[in-house]
Amino acid sequence: MGDLSKRKEKKKELTFVEKMQKLTRSGLSGSACPNPASGGVDELPSIDERIGKMLHIINALHRKPTNMLFFVMYDIESNKVRSQVVKYLINKGCVRVQKSIFLADLDTGVYEEIRNDLVEVQAAYENQDSIMIVPLSTDYLRSMKVIGKSINLDVITHSKNTLFF
Repeated sequence: MGDLSKRKEKKKELTFVEKMQKLTRSGLSGSACPNPASGGVDELPSIDERIGKMLHIINALHRKPTNMLFFVMYDIESNKVRSQVVKYLINKGCVRVQKSIFLADLDTGVYEEIRNDLVEVQAAYENQDSIMIVPLSTDYLRSMKVIGKSINLDVITHSKNTLFF
């Protein structure tokens, strides 16, 4: 019994890149996604909840001077890889605003870590995927336009940038 507890203590947690490399080595097709997120990674909160999270970022009174606003957007064909990237971005503190778009207001060190990890994952296997990381300013984020049904963003932000259909 003592040997078993020692083995458990010695087992270190894999980094995101190490997990993705292991996933790549095991093959990307045919089997279910490892460690599926409860509720599924493709499920999104309501549009009101997502806009509320974005507004929280936009209207933050005291942003750390070392923070950086950025979008992460992707087209990832493999369900396994996409699921792992979604979980990784959420764990890093990114806010999911669409199925394949995340918004973040994170320290520049975390931004660099995300960028470097995603570069390594992208290079780890043969694919036609694309991942974009787009830095932006608070002013640009405040001037966003949200187009869709039942979105009452201009009432909250006191702007006239929303189109209703």
